[in-house]
Formats: sequence, structure tokens, C-alpha cells
Amino acid sequence: MRYKLSAALLGAVCTHAYAVVNETLPDIVVTATRTAQSADATLASVSIITRQDIVRLQAQSLPDVLRGVAGLTISNSGGAGKATSVFLRGTNADHVLVLVDGIKVGSATLGTASFQDIPVAQIERIEIVRGPRASLYGSEAIGGVIQIFTRKGGGALTPSFSATAGSYGTVNSAVGLSGGGEQGWFNFKLNQQNTAGFNACRGSLVAGCFTNEPDKDGYHNSSLGLNGGYRFDNGVIADAQLLRAKSKNKFDGSSVNEAEGVQQVLGGSLKFAPTQAWNMTLRAGSGQDNSNNFLNGQFKTRFNTQRDSLSWQNDFALDADQLFTAGLDYQNDRVASTTLYTQATRSNRALFGQYQGSFGAHSLQASLRRDDNQQFGGHDTGGLGYGYAVNDATRLTASYGTAFKAPTFNQLYYPLFGSATLRPELSRSIEAGVDGRGALYKWSLYAYQTDVTDLIGYNTVLPFNITNISAARLKGLEGQLKMQLADCDFSGTLTLQDPRQTSGTNQGKLLNRRATEAARIEVAHDFGVYRLAGSLYAEGRRFDDPANTSAKRLGGYGLLDVRAEYRVAPDWLVQGRVDNLLDKQYETAQFYNQARRGLYFTLNYRPKN
Repeated sequence: MRYKLSAALLGAVCTHAYAVVNETLPDIVVTATRTAQSADATLASVSIITRQDIVRLQAQSLPDVLRGVAGLTISNSGGAGKATSVFLRGTNADHVLVLVDGIKVGSATLGTASFQDIPVAQIERIEIVRGPRASLYGSEAIGGVIQIFTRKGGGALTPSFSATAGSYGTVNSAVGLSGGGEQGWFNFKLNQQNTAGFNACRGSLVAGCFTNEPDKDGYHNSSLGLNGGYRFDNGVIADAQLLRAKSKNKFDGSSVNEAEGVQQVLGGSLKFAPTQAWNMTLRAGSGQDNSNNFLNGQFKTRFNTQRDSLSWQNDFALDADQLFTAGLDYQNDRVASTTLYTQATRSNRALFGQYQGSFGAHSLQASLRRDDNQQFGGHDTGGLGYGYAVNDATRLTASYGTAFKAPTFNQLYYPLFGSATLRPELSRSIEAGVDGRGALYKWSLYAYQTDVTDLIGYNTVLPFNITNISAARLKGLEGQLKMQLADCDFSGTLTLQDPRQTSGTNQGKLLNRRATEAARIEVAHDFGVYRLAGSLYAEGRRFDDPANTSAKRLGGYGLLDVRAEYRVAPDWLVQGRVDNLLDKQYETAQFYNQARRGLYFTLNYRPKN
């Protein structure tokens, strides 16, 4: 009955509506190949989320934005600001490479990026590329790459303001100023996020958070974003970016239950063309993931990690339809912690090359990379992609790629947990896809299989340590659709996946905390100054443990969200959103609560230039 009601509410959005055909410029992506190309031309499975999408979703966090992306599932430990794991194509959470403005980010100890602490107000655009990209980016890109671009600015001097208030004591605000001229641009943004939250963990002394603390677990985040650049008369382009987010987070735990964190990304680049056919990019950056942890206000531990990177990329246009890329990458990871690590720094040097060519209806991409890791020596990875345009509307693609993942500092050296004898994880992936487009629709369907060897996991039998425990095979199907239907804008995604261990103690079992099915349906319509929208997101079952015990089975669920907005004046937009309208109770990690029904209102101001 609830799903029938959900469908009826979504359908009501379209009643007595009229069609509006939106003409848009082609989406340009850079993450799939490290070079700019249209999304329709790339041979990878990609998703693009624009600033307009983020505003229309009325998203309050980055996990809100990512939920429902094809091939992607999320596990969260208790609401806003709590630990969030993102799984791409069923791979582990640390198999996803995350970039911010081209700079690699994430914790060198945990091996994952703090998605929950990256402020959505600072984001201009997100590109998600599914499938291995180690032959271009190195370690971590087994499942894919997520690149976040911060607000760039440009144009006339423009102030902006937004304020949100709603359930769970939510009060968010953002102020900004952007502008520029014919050659320069800048953007400045300040953002505050506050929520009183709810009880993050329902309490278990033997599992979950290993404690019973029935209190509200709030979250606060203050962020600063700066972005600027200049195009000189000789064609040289220089830019620089800074994103700094400082957070305070309360949660339930037996050893620590409060954290103060800092996420910072500082980077810059120079782009110039020595010749008409040769474009060069020099990029340098530093990412910090810092955390001070407390128990009932008393300091306990500190984990500060820094990732410095340099890259030199050269793009050579052989002719109008052929491009060769070659470059060098350098990365250095450092750990400063109250916990003693046997080693606290390591570097990685790499050489990469790529060829892209089009020959009538045929497209080809080939890439190779050699990584020299200070701890694990040399690793060679490669990728090969092929596309065939059946006609102007339909294209077939196929690809193969290898990847590797170096163990994290925690996996190697954390006391009573790590193992210095761990080997890097290795993977091989194949993929086949078909995509099409018409005047009012666009769709894609991809099937894939990834085999991972030396998968790192926790040994559930003696000696209860972390080890290269098994191999895994990850199979799946993912689809995307955008179209106009019944006078409405309609979009949908579908994820069907089967990520299983193929050896070891838990052979044949599903990898934990990954839903086997996920789907999202979005319906929206503009009524002039009004806009109504609704979305239905559903996930299938998942298990919280590698052994897939029945007591650890988490059931599937469906969430219905509805949104409305009204442009009260050309520069002012009022928005309202109801999350989880049917008040569904669910978990994505056992014992950790998720938000129930919530109501939020937002006021936006941005002058129309």
C-alpha cells in the first residue's frame, strides 16, 4: 500500500502540466580521461551532478546528493556528520578514489574520504566515473573515481545567500560573493551547518557502538571556500583553490564519543600551450584529514594525515580526432598521531600515458601506467576501451581494465589490528554497455564484472587480525534514464549487483553493507514560478557482517521525498522539502539509526545577471 501511495504522489506532480523542452549544452567531463570531452563521447560509465541539480534536490549533505547514483550505494552510522561509506560497483569503500579540484583527498590511515564532512554548499559540480581508473590515477581507483569541483565564480559581481531551517534542530546558512572580468574570476563562500541530531546508535554492549547512550548526537560544520584564476595575455591560465571545513561531531561509542575534525584541500595549477598542438598542465596540491577524538569531553586520540601531490600532464593533438597524453605524478602521504605507527610516511611516483582516437563510427581509448610505491615496489596497470556508433542515436561500448590498491597505514601498522605483511589488492574488470538518445530522452545500460585478488579483510577466526583474506567477484548491471514523459521531467537509475567472496572462510557470501538492488525514480515539473518534484528511492537487502548471518541481515526499504519551490521574485527562491514522507524506519549499518520524517525550508538569494 505504501509503494502504491508513493507512486500516486509522484504521478500527481504531472497532473494538468504542460511540456517544457530544455535545450542544454553538451555535458563536458574531465575525470574519465584526465582530458575534457563530452559525456556522450566518453567510453566510461559516468554520472554528472550539476549545481542546478544540487539546488533542486535541496540537498543538505554530500551523501544526500550521491544517494541514488547508478552503481553507488551508501552506508551511514547514525545521521548527519556520522561515518559514511560509499561503495562503487560493490567494491570496498577504500576502492573509490576521491578528487577535489584535481587533488587526491582522503585519510591515509582509514583509506577513505570523509564524505559526510565535505560541505555541499561549496560544490559546483560532481563527476562520478564507474570502473577501474588506476591506469590514469594509480592506487584506490578499483571501483571508480568521484571528482568534486568547488564553486568557480566569474561574470558580474554577484552576492549570494541561503538559509535553511528544519527538523532535528537543523539551521544552515551560506553567504558568498563571486565575480570576474574577461580574464579573471573568483568565488568566496562561507557556510555553516548545524543540527541537534538524534540518537545515533540504538545501543548494544556487544555490537554496533558497544555502548548505550540514549542522547541526541549533534553535528556542526563551518567551511570556507576560495577559488580564483586569471588568463594572461600570452594564454597562460593560473588558478588556485582552497576548501577548509571544520567540524564538531557527537556520536555513540565506548572508547570515544566526540570528534573535532578538519578537512582541507589547497591546490593550484598552471596551464599553457607551448605549441598549437601541445597543451601542458602543472598541478600541485595538498589534502589534510585531521581528527581529535574525545570521550565525554576528555581528549583521547589524534589522527592527522596529509597527502601532498604534484602532476605534470602533456596533451598532444595528433589531429582533430586523435589525442595522446603523457605525464608524471608524485604523491607523499604522512601520518601524525598519538597512536604509534611503525612507519608514518610513504611516497609514490608514476608515469602514465593515454591514447584517444576516433575513426568514423569507431572510438578507441588505451592507457598505461607504472607506479613505483616506496613500500610495495612497482605496479603496472592498463585500460582499453572501444566504442561503436550504430547510428546517430545508439552506441555500443566495451572495456577492460586492471587496478591495484595499496594497504592503508591502519591496515599495516595499527596496534593489535594491522599486519605489515599485507599485499596490495589487485583487480581485473570487464564492461559492456549500450547508450542512446533522442529529442526527449537519454539512456544507458552497463554490465560489468570485477575480480579482486588478495582482498583485505578482517579474519573472523583465530588469530582475529586483518589479512589478505580472500578473492571476490563483483558482477552487476546499472542503468540510467532521463526523459520527458506525460509533460514531466523524468529520471531513473537502477543498480543490480552481486558482490561475493570467491575464496576464504566466507566463500560464496555477499560482501557486507552493500545492497544488492537499488533504484531511484525522480519526477518533476515547472509551473512557471512554481516547481514540484518527488523521488522514490528503494534498496534491497544487505548484511552487516561478512558471514551473512541471519541476525545481521538488514532488510530492504523505500523512501519517498517530496519537494516544492516558488520564485517569489527574480532573485529570491523559497523551497520546501519533506524527507522520508512515509516515516520509514531503516538501517544501513546495524544498530545505527537513520532520520525519520523531516521537514525543511530554504530561502535562496542570488541576483540574475
